[in-house]
Amino acid sequence: MKALAEQIADLDAVNIYGRVVGVRGLMVEIAGPIHAMSVGARIVIETGQDRLIPAEVIGFNGNHAVVMPFAGLDGVRRGCRAVIANSAGQVRPSPAWLGRVINAMGEPIDGKGPLPVGPSPVPYRNAPPPAHSRRRVGPPLDLGVRSLNTFLTCCRGQRLGIFAGSGVGKSVLLSMLARNVDADVSVIGLIGERGREVQEFLQDDLGEEGLARSVVVIATSDEPALMRRQAAYLTLSIAEFFRDEGKDVMCMMDSVTRFAMAQREIGLSAGEPPTAKGYTPTVFTELPKLLERAGPGLNEGTITGIFTVLVDGDDHNEPVADAVRGILDGHIVMQRSIAERGRYPAINILKSVSRTMPKSCDPAYLPVITRARQIMATYADMEELIRLGAYRAGSSPSVDEAIRLNEPLEAFLRQAKDEVCGLPEGYAQLSRILSEIPGNLETER
Repeated sequence: MKALAEQIADLDAVNIYGRVVGVRGLMVEIAGPIHAMSVGARIVIETGQDRLIPAEVIGFNGNHAVVMPFAGLDGVRRGCRAVIANSAGQVRPSPAWLGRVINAMGEPIDGKGPLPVGPSPVPYRNAPPPAHSRRRVGPPLDLGVRSLNTFLTCCRGQRLGIFAGSGVGKSVLLSMLARNVDADVSVIGLIGERGREVQEFLQDDLGEEGLARSVVVIATSDEPALMRRQAAYLTLSIAEFFRDEGKDVMCMMDSVTRFAMAQREIGLSAGEPPTAKGYTPTVFTELPKLLERAGPGLNEGTITGIFTVLVDGDDHNEPVADAVRGILDGHIVMQRSIAERGRYPAINILKSVSRTMPKSCDPAYLPVITRARQIMATYADMEELIRLGAYRAGSSPSVDEAIRLNEPLEAFLRQAKDEVCGLPEGYAQLSRILSEIPGNLETER
């Protein structure tokens, strides 16, 4: 009853509307009571063909409001009514949303019937918790992926980025995390994804068991820029709802780059000047506003954020990757050369960082992790000479050790898509590898 009363209160007592006076590309100009319109306000364009097109005010041009639609502009003509909605963009999540697949407007697209309405509204564009009031990150979180658990231990409430070029395996890594992570709820945002991959992700990667404790938000690449941007906002809004319920939430978004591209389209259409690689200034304003919403809350709940970044041309210093890396609490670098030699997940441990390390890992195994990193760094430094046959065995004990342990460490970092490895198990396996003596290794081979 409370939810129904709040929805009735949100209904507009008086309809205020303007008229469409022009269409320019993706933009629609509306004349009328612009004093009643503000940036971010919702507009519904009536085409007269039993079709309503939701839109959002993104700017003003003289005496006209400039709006961008959430759907195609088919049927829009001069003189169409544009009704102004007084209520701000918001959604009403509910625990009954678990196991459902929705679009950027919060509407079900899985054919399982209507979504139950939650008791209280959550804004799409919520403000992050105050920095001085939010709690610190919690204890280590078991991600189920051996290389991440040991070398890049993540805490509850931490935010990590997965940086990779196209086809390197970040979506598969994300699906492993979605199935294996030790969290109460998973909220997954597929932003600008290929339509073909959606069912594959839901059925093959996530599966029925993973979907049962997840809410999946989808905006495919063919949808308008506003829908792709709003899908990212909605993903965080749902995660915030479950966090405020005291849940440990895993929020995964694939990808932040497509959110930035959608914001770039919107900014360019609104007349913003392009800057680095065509990205507009609002892209770099919106990124921290979005990413800072993840993390610990004011009370018991947390949002652990995993955000993928599609690096342009394998350049990890391109503008979006550089900006996101500076905001998040760590970065996981996936490298094409590692994937090309068949080791998945193709994570470059030496270039990846968790900013909660070393406090987040088990102190008893910290020397083991440090030594393993040193051994991998030694092999990486000498790898070219070793492959060319220019290194003579016995010249350096540390290099000899790195050569001997390279294969066992590579096997440790390799993990099948359906394989699960817990935190203690990963530490123990790494410790056994480094404690093996050469004779034992030769016997095992």
